[in-house]
Amino acid sequence: MSAQPLHPHDPTPRVPRTINGIADALSGSRRMEFYRAIGEAEAGPELEHAIATWWGQAMLESDPSREQLVAAAEAGTLPTTTWEEISRRRRANGGEMPGE
Repeated sequence: MSAQPLHPHDPTPRVPRTINGIADALSGSRRMEFYRAIGEAEAGPELEHAIATWWGQAMLESDPSREQLVAAAEAGTLPTTTWEEISRRRRANGGEMPGE
């Protein structure tokens, strides 16, 4: 099994995890789908799920290298790494792996 790092970790997300932040990152028709989903969701877990789902979509849609990533994924050439390498890098940077 391998993981696919797309970008170095950035503590400030490109798209704020707010309704307005998500809406601003989506194109016209996708924005309307988002508002419809948010408007139909009940407060609580259902709304939280809708925001999390659409935030992920907004992050992908607004990624400056989206086209190259999609093309690489479709061609099977997307760079990958192993969990062992992720663990080694995390420990080298002073981090711990979950469960340690």
